[in-house]
Amino acid sequence: MCLHHIAILRSLRPALAAPALLVFCALAPANGEERKIVVVTSFPEELTTRYEQEFEKRHPGVHVQYVWKQSRDALAELSKPEQGGADVYWAPTLANFSILRERGAFRPIKVERAVLPGKLANQRISDPDGRFEAFDVAGYGVAMNAPLAASENLAAPKRWAELARPDYARRLVMPIPAKVGFSPALYDIFLQSEGWDAGWSLLSEMASEAALLDQGALPTAQVKEGKAVFGLTIDFFAVSAKANGAPVEMIYPARTAFLPAHIAMTASSPHIDDAQAFIDFALSKDGQKLMMERDSMRHPARPDAYDEKPAALVDPFKLPSNVILDYDFEIGRRRPPLVTLLFDLAIVENHAQNAALWRAIHAAEKSAPDEARARALAEARQFMSFMPVSNVEARDVAFLGKFGSRDAIDPATIAKWREEIAASRQKARDVLAGLGVAP
Repeated sequence: MCLHHIAILRSLRPALAAPALLVFCALAPANGEERKIVVVTSFPEELTTRYEQEFEKRHPGVHVQYVWKQSRDALAELSKPEQGGADVYWAPTLANFSILRERGAFRPIKVERAVLPGKLANQRISDPDGRFEAFDVAGYGVAMNAPLAASENLAAPKRWAELARPDYARRLVMPIPAKVGFSPALYDIFLQSEGWDAGWSLLSEMASEAALLDQGALPTAQVKEGKAVFGLTIDFFAVSAKANGAPVEMIYPARTAFLPAHIAMTASSPHIDDAQAFIDFALSKDGQKLMMERDSMRHPARPDAYDEKPAALVDPFKLPSNVILDYDFEIGRRRPPLVTLLFDLAIVENHAQNAALWRAIHAAEKSAPDEARARALAEARQFMSFMPVSNVEARDVAFLGKFGSRDAIDPATIAKWREEIAASRQKARDVLAGLGVAP
């Protein structure tokens, strides 16, 4: 606003310019005040800047101010009086939207249900009461270096379970959920797909032979660089790499899930019309297409946005029905802290020792064992796959409520589970020793 007045004042005498400038700048907000909406988000700047610029072109009197907050900090910010002054919450955080909805933190928003179905296959991805709407959907699966896989005669995995085979697992990289934000959801999808007990058995076997990584971009980066053939990942890393010329394919195993990011208006927003306008733009066909730029490569939640989509992106609304898991969001939003803890205790800790035990099992199984030996090896597998939490507990809301925050978990429980896992691994070692197999 002051720059405009500076241009006007260039014709004034120098002696008058400075005091006149002060007067004009002091009056500027009153004469043409720019409206502002505050958007709390965790999306990357290259994406949010694009939306800010395009929205402000269409609404020149409104300025978008972003407040970047990751999941825990965003929940704290939006729980403050007047919700910290926020008008819109826009983020890929399943749990936060459900928690805040239950607290009455969102105002109903208007959407065109004819073009925004709020569903993917049979999976609802938006709030049925209209308190928040899906903005995009992120798929979980496997990044694959296609030329390297072909050279090693490894086909694209069609099911998660194939990755537990030693020839796949030894060429696999996996993110550590305590270190990588998207991976607790990835492993919960895996467990919902394969079942709690069978899923942990597969995870134990495949992770023992895999490399474990502590940064979200690393699985795709190592696949791209040929350091691994396969990497468990969220799709926008792999799809963006492919769009930029890397020999990377994104594989969606059967019964995977596409989980939504959401957008909502806060109940305390004093700028209802402008907040709704920002939401409308984000969900419009033009707005949805913005996320498919080469540096973002995300999947819109609006089916008609896939017209003329980039070749690197799939249209999840047209995938075969057997690809999409009927994902339980209520369990999924509550279980990640527990999954993260168990992954640390059973897989990350003593990773090298676990790998040696699994290699011994695999070697013994290759020798065409007799019936008694086969039973013993099956028992060793059970001991290696032991998990101190049952399937019933893993679906019990009250039980899961004890693990909402890692900091609040009873240290005695952690110590007990660690001891139980160690004891089970020792039993596996004893079984193998009895068979004459030295880990």
